[in-house]
Amino acid sequence: MPRAVWNGTVIAASDDTVIVEGNHYFPLDSVADGVLSESDTHTLCPWKGKASYYSVKVDGKTNADAAWYYPTPKRAAEQITGRVAFWHGVTVED
Repeated sequence: MPRAVWNGTVIAASDDTVIVEGNHYFPLDSVADGVLSESDTHTLCPWKGKASYYSVKVDGKTNADAAWYYPTPKRAAEQITGRVAFWHGVTVED
């Protein structure tokens, strides 16, 4: 089962990830409670749309903008609706 791990803690785990461009997109309900906090950061992908970010918080430490999601992805990326992906030191293990 794919797991997202940061700071020695499993922050998400699911058998239902969607892989896009090498990134596992986890269902939001597979993320541990209290780990994600909203960020003001946004980026734009030409084919997926506008991305929003979360910071990841574990054991009093914060990894800023370490998770991203597409609130309303473009049609070509509809399969990642309601999902979140990780980077910035978050390791995804299969």
